[in-house]
Amino acid sequence: MYKDLLPVGSVVLLKGGEKRVMICGRIQTRAGSTDIYDYSACLYPEGIVDPKSMFFFNRDSIEKVFFLGFQDTEELEFQEKFLSQLGELEVKDGKIVKKS
Repeated sequence: MYKDLLPVGSVVLLKGGEKRVMICGRIQTRAGSTDIYDYSACLYPEGIVDPKSMFFFNRDSIEKVFFLGFQDTEELEFQEKFLSQLGELEVKDGKIVKKS
């Protein structure tokens, strides 16, 4: 389910968007929400100017990838060991965990 996510630092345009955003987190949830999103992002090139201005979205909301974030052996191992093994997730007690 979470395999092949874009790396942190990737810059994308969302469908219907006019301004690019930079991915700064993966497998994210908004505080107080039970929805899990593929990504969190901030405006590009401004960065995180206010935590309330973060964007949360799933991969199907991406219209175009402008820049692919940094990928080294640590990122590739993270994708292989962590992201590819997540399966189905849920929010429990404010934390993202595997469904039981």
